[in-house]
Amino acid sequence: MRLDPTLRSHVLLFGLLGGALIAGLRFIEYRWLVVEHSIEIYGGLVAALFAGVGLWLGRRLVHERSTVVIRDVVREVPVPALPAFVRDQARVQALGITPRELEILELIAEGLSTREIADRAHVSENTVKTHSGRVFDKLGARRRTQAVQRGRELRLIP
Repeated sequence: MRLDPTLRSHVLLFGLLGGALIAGLRFIEYRWLVVEHSIEIYGGLVAALFAGVGLWLGRRLVHERSTVVIRDVVREVPVPALPAFVRDQARVQALGITPRELEILELIAEGLSTREIADRAHVSENTVKTHSGRVFDKLGARRRTQAVQRGRELRLIP
């Protein structure tokens, strides 16, 4: 659809006049805003200037430079070898702990979860729970950590 050249020039002229009128109104509004609120604007500019100068001076005058010195000190510390672990078989028999329960207790001491113990011992998780419960009862423990501590105190596990 093609517009008539005179109609096109009228639309262009009215568009330009409308744009100029809007620009003029915006300029008048801006001038009114600046004149009406000039004290607040100048106060804000001065405050921003002083804040910037204060921050700059603070960083230049008070900035402390610290030096970190790291030294490596190498010392040989002799560590005595632990004696070979010997299981107290008399305690094992007195408590009535089976070889499988000892195996489960050793795996608990390694920090394995029930699922990991079941995979390593080739049994189900319920079987691991059963053996663990029996070991806890025989050692008088309520938690895994207590059972491991008690097992080490009684020389049942290394």
